[in-house]
Amino acid sequence: MSILRKLHIKSPYPQNFFKIFPPRFFVAAPIPNPGPFDEPFPDEPTAAYYDEQVYKAGRNGDMVTVGYLLNKRVRDGCFNTIKTFNFLNNTESSLSILDSLIQTLSRLDKGLPRKQAFDLLIARLCKLERTDEALRVIETMAERGYGLNVASFHPIVSSLTRKKKMEEAWRVVDRMRDAGVSPDVTTYNYLLTAYCFEMKLTEASAVVKKIEEEGLAVDSRTYDALILGACRAGKVEGALVLLRSMMDAGFHVMYSTHSHVINGMLRLGYYDQAVRFVMACRGRDPMLDKESFGVLANKLVSLGRPVEAMVVLDEMRKRGMTFGKKLTEFYEQNVQNRSKSCIDSIHGLLICMPIFTWMGGLFLCRANL
Repeated sequence: MSILRKLHIKSPYPQNFFKIFPPRFFVAAPIPNPGPFDEPFPDEPTAAYYDEQVYKAGRNGDMVTVGYLLNKRVRDGCFNTIKTFNFLNNTESSLSILDSLIQTLSRLDKGLPRKQAFDLLIARLCKLERTDEALRVIETMAERGYGLNVASFHPIVSSLTRKKKMEEAWRVVDRMRDAGVSPDVTTYNYLLTAYCFEMKLTEASAVVKKIEEEGLAVDSRTYDALILGACRAGKVEGALVLLRSMMDAGFHVMYSTHSHVINGMLRLGYYDQAVRFVMACRGRDPMLDKESFGVLANKLVSLGRPVEAMVVLDEMRKRGMTFGKKLTEFYEQNVQNRSKSCIDSIHGLLICMPIFTWMGGLFLCRANL
């Protein structure tokens, strides 16, 4: 497969893409107690409680209270969450407090309180698609030694690759190295997934080469991306080879990985093969079965393939899987009208499925793999 060719890749983008922000000198004075609160703290506060209090203070622009709460919550064992900085929204008036917020975070307790707060602020800014502002936070962490590591960069690379801004994503990788941070396999997986989704297999192959050159261990998401690329390019046989390799290597098969294969087969009109694939994989993971059968049944109904859909729904009923409203209505309407001989013939083909494995679109005995 061309996707597995070893190709040389080097980021062609200059490392000075990012603006070098002037150092900000913050006074690392302890954050004072902002004074009596309107309501006393509960005896057993929760993370949700602190998120709500931080939200109120942040919306009011009260950075002293925000800092106090961020320190206290960690001391109380209520760590920050992805909702901690929800008081920031994608407006200039809201983001006008960013510099003040960065100063506040710089004064948090050293270690986990400060590091986690900075990382979650970066994640929030990326969710708002404000990667330039996220890079300002990165710059502060690098200048002040606030625990900058590869995880701090992940939301930025993820955001850029989701928006198909590949040149900028590669520049962030270069910026990571400038800051003394080595990209990890997760970083490359974001790039790989974006290329595979766009069916840019040459670029995807180059990312695989980069992973190999840097001695990084691939993971389930690496395989998931490659299988996605193969399926979108119409190379379902290659995707099945990769899936077999993934399973043989002991990696957990993600729900999305099976969905890629199912969708790839259906795009090529391989309806019966898609049913056989799902049947062959059944019984290993109940949740995966529910996801795969449900995805396939809904797709077959949408594609106007009632016979194959009823085979899948029969198997779901047999295994005690629940249907959604749409599938329930479809099943009840078709259960009396289907051709029994047609259904029996398809079921007959599937009886021997447990002793077979897919590879290259063919059924091969496990003993021969």
